Amino acid sequence: MSAVEERSWTGRLRRRAVAALPPEKLLPDKQPSYVASWIYVFGVLSLSALIVIIASGTILALKGPTWWHFTGVGHFFNSIHLWSVELFFFVMVIHLWGKYWMAAWRGGRARVWITGAVTFLVAIPCALTGYVSQQNFDAQWISTQAKDAMNAAGIGAFFNLLNFGQMYSWHVLLLPAAVVGIVIAHILLVRKHGVVPPFVLQDKAAGTPQPAPPPAEPAATAADGERSL
Repeated sequence: MSAVEERSWTGRLRRRAVAALPPEKLLPDKQPSYVASWIYVFGVLSLSALIVIIASGTILALKGPTWWHFTGVGHFFNSIHLWSVELFFFVMVIHLWGKYWMAAWRGGRARVWITGAVTFLVAIPCALTGYVSQQNFDAQWISTQAKDAMNAAGIGAFFNLLNFGQMYSWHVLLLPAAVVGIVIAHILLVRKHGVVPPFVLQDKAAGTPQPAPPPAEPAATAADGERSL
C-alpha cells in the first residue's frame, strides 16, 4: 500500500467497507437450505411491494392530483399505488411477527431487528400523509380526524395535517427517503450477519443436547390381556 493510498479518505473508506461487508456476503451465490421455508419469503415480498410503491408514487407525483383523479390511466396508477401499500403493510406485519417469534435478534442480530421494527414505525406516518394528500373528500375527513388526534397527543403544533403542501412534502420526499434509507441499512445488516437460523439448527451447532424421545410402549400380547383380566 502506497503512502498516497494511505492518506486517501476514499481508499480508507473502501477498505473499511470491504472489511465490514466482503463481496461474498454482499452478493452471495448460495443460501442455507432453510431459507426456502415460507416464513423467509415475506421479507422479499415487503421489499418487492416497496419497489412498486416507489415506482407508482413517482409517476403520481410527477403527474399531479388532476391526472390521478380524472383520467383512466391516472386511476390505474393510483390503484396500483394504493394496493401496493396495502400489500406492503400486510406482508411486513407477517414478516415482523414471524421474526419476533423466531427471535431474529439472536447471534448479534439486534440491529437487524431494530432497523426492521423502525421501518414499520416510520412507514405508518408515511401512509397517513399519503391518505391526507389525496385531494378528495376522504383526505379532508381523515386530516380533520387526525388533526384532533395530533392535538390530543400534544404534537399538533409540529404538523398541520390540513396543509396539503406540508403533508405532500412529508409523503413524497422526507418519509420515503427515511424508509428507503432504513431498509437499505436493514438489508446490509442481513447480508453481514446472515439470515437467522431456526432454533433447532442453532442448538445443534452449539452442541445443546436434544430431548430424548419418549420410550415406546411395548405391544400388548394375549398373555398380558389374560393377566389383566
